[in-house]
Amino acid sequence: MQKTLKKYFPIFVLPTLIAFAISFLIPFIMGIYLSFCKFTTVTNAQFVGFSNYAKIFTNSDFTDALWFTVKFTVVSVVTVNVFAFLLALALTKSIKGTNIFRTVFFMPNLIGGIVLGYIWQLIINAVLLNAGVTIVSDAKYGFWGLVILMNWQLIGYMMVIYIAGIQNISPDIIEAARIDGANKFQILGKITIPLVMPSVTICLFLTLTNSFKLFDQNLALTAGNPGKQTRMLALDIYQTFYGRVGWAGVGQAKAVIFFIMVAVVALVQLYFTRSKEVEN
Repeated sequence: MQKTLKKYFPIFVLPTLIAFAISFLIPFIMGIYLSFCKFTTVTNAQFVGFSNYAKIFTNSDFTDALWFTVKFTVVSVVTVNVFAFLLALALTKSIKGTNIFRTVFFMPNLIGGIVLGYIWQLIINAVLLNAGVTIVSDAKYGFWGLVILMNWQLIGYMMVIYIAGIQNISPDIIEAARIDGANKFQILGKITIPLVMPSVTICLFLTLTNSFKLFDQNLALTAGNPGKQTRMLALDIYQTFYGRVGWAGVGQAKAVIFFIMVAVVALVQLYFTRSKEVEN
């Protein structure tokens, strides 16, 4: 059986490898090359060296978007994971209707980002209009609007992952701790959280990368207004690439830097959280 699998493995894996190369690998390599070119289409690209990367820092658009993205990511990662973990703790207790609650909290993750953005724009503006302002009247409204949207969309998804981690903890360990006199907070801090670290690793990775890459919700909710103050990195790259004539190469260079940043941050996070994982 093993010999047969090894014999035909290349045949079965070939379609997937071809699809991966066409849809990801080749465009990725081309994108890196085009970041060093001036172009309007891929057929008229002219190599210009590092000039596209130099142009990124000729104005503050990229650094402003980076700073806004970092602030948003830090707040979103903390709030999403804290609330998701607390909900997971509550819904793993003996409470009636927990399956219904889990379904309800998970449902927002099924709605598309553009739709969510416009829905929350209507909701937030309806509240703010009572004070005579809108979500784009001040950058702080846009910032917290994005945070609320991100929490509403992702908490249920992360909650499901935390629930799986909590339910994987052996009841014997909890019971032994109670017999030894541990209270609820000691059990939470010394047993539950350490044993749920694999779930924490996954949830932190997902929230971190999703927050950094946020685009459609940002476009629909604020479109970077007022005055580009709520523009995140993905939206800044999009508007540079498609919104400025002759700046497609600069937009591509921004995308390369963006990819490297997200990859480095994600790998560092994975390294530190995995080092905290313990055997169940």
